[in-house]
Amino acid sequence: MNNILITNARIFDATGAEPFTGEVLIEGNRISQVRRGSSGATGASAEQVIDAAGAFLMPGMTEAHTHFSWNDQPTLAAIAMMPPEEHTLWSVRLAKRYLDMGWTSCVGAAAAKPRLDVVVREAIKSGHFPGPRYLAASQEITVQGGLADEAPPHLPFQELNFGAVVSGPEEMRRCVRQFLRHGVDSIKLNLSGEYIAGIPAEATPFSDEEIAMAVREARRAGKRVAAHARSAESLKQCVRHGIEVIYHGSFADEEALDMMQANQDKHFFAPGLAWLIRTSYNAAEYGITTEVAEQMGYVRELEAAIETLKKMYRRGMKILPGGDYGFAWMPHGTNAMDLEYFVKYIGMSTMDTLLAATREGGRMMMRPHELGQIRPGFLADLLLVDGDPLTDITVLQKQDRLLAVMIDGKFHKSPVVSDPRQRNR
Repeated sequence: MNNILITNARIFDATGAEPFTGEVLIEGNRISQVRRGSSGATGASAEQVIDAAGAFLMPGMTEAHTHFSWNDQPTLAAIAMMPPEEHTLWSVRLAKRYLDMGWTSCVGAAAAKPRLDVVVREAIKSGHFPGPRYLAASQEITVQGGLADEAPPHLPFQELNFGAVVSGPEEMRRCVRQFLRHGVDSIKLNLSGEYIAGIPAEATPFSDEEIAMAVREARRAGKRVAAHARSAESLKQCVRHGIEVIYHGSFADEEALDMMQANQDKHFFAPGLAWLIRTSYNAAEYGITTEVAEQMGYVRELEAAIETLKKMYRRGMKILPGGDYGFAWMPHGTNAMDLEYFVKYIGMSTMDTLLAATREGGRMMMRPHELGQIRPGFLADLLLVDGDPLTDITVLQKQDRLLAVMIDGKFHKSPVVSDPRQRNR
C-alpha cells in the first residue's frame, strides 16, 4: 500500500470552514489523517512526501451535467451521425481531458448512442483508460416532435434520431427497461423544448402518465431519473414525480420555486448556465450571432435564468456546476467557466461555488460519506492548485495551474517531487 504525505499545504477541506495550513496523509486510496500545521510527524511512515510549498489543496471537483459523447460540433446532427466506432474512441479519450482539468467525478446527463456512457464507465472502472468516476446515463428520451426527435420524416429509421422517441406509457416502459438492461445509472427525459432544435424552451410535451411510468420503472431497478426541464410546468412535473436530477430550470415561476425549495433535499439542480451564455454571446463563428440568438430566444432565456438562479441562491437552494459542454463554442475542458459564471452572474460567493463543485458533488455522486471533502476516511480525490480559487475562481480554468491531480489515492498528474528521499531514488 502506497502511503503519501502532502505537507505544507493550504487545505480547503470543503466542510465549510476556511482554509488552513496543514498536511494530509493518504494510505492506499483513502485519506487517513488531516492535521493542522506541518510538523511532519505523520510522515514517518510515508513512502512519498510532497512539500506543497503553500499551494491550495482541495477535493477533486464533480461535473454534474456531463456529455462525454457530445463531440465539440455545432449541431445535434453532427453529434448523432458520428459512427459508433469513432464515437466510442472519442468518448473514452475525452474522459481523460476531464481528469486533466481536475474533474475527478462526472454525472452523465445523456449519451448520444444507447450504450456509449455505459461502455465509457466500464472502460474507466476496468483501468483500460484514465477518467473520472462516472455515472452513466441513457440516451435522451423524448416524444414525437419533442427535443431529440431529429429523424427526417422521409427516412423511417429510429437509429437516425438523436434520442429515443416514445409515445404513451407502454412505449415508455419498454424504452426505460431497455436502457436499464444496458446498465445505465440514470434515465434522462426531455420534458421541455430547446430553441436550437426549433422547439420553444417553454414547451412541455410529456404527459404525466408517460413520466410516471419512467420514474416507476427506474425506481424498480434502483436507478435515478434526470430531466431536461426549462419550462415552469416541466419543473413542477419533476417535483410531482420525484425526479431527482433537474437540469436548466430557466423559466421557473414562483410556484415552481416554492415546490423545489420545499423538496430541495430530494433533488439536485444543475442549470447549465454556460450553454445560455456561450450560445448568446460566443457562437457567432458558427452562425449564431447575438442577434440570431436573440431571435431564437436564448438572450431572453439567459435573462430569465439569471433571475431564477439568483432567487434560488437567496432561498438557500443548492446549485451545481455543469453547463452542457461539448458544442463547438463551448468545448469540453472549459467546464470550469461554470464556476466563474456562478460568481459573476448569480452572485454566489467563491466559497459557496467551491462547495458546490466539491461537497455537493459528493452528494450528487450518491457518496456524500466518502467523496467531495478532505476528511479522514474519505477517498483521496485531490487537486493541488497554484493559486487561490477563493480569491480568483478562474484559476481552475487553467490546466497549468493544476500542480497535481489525484484520484483514488494515485496521481493522475504528479507534482514535482520535493522530498530528497524521492529525488535520490
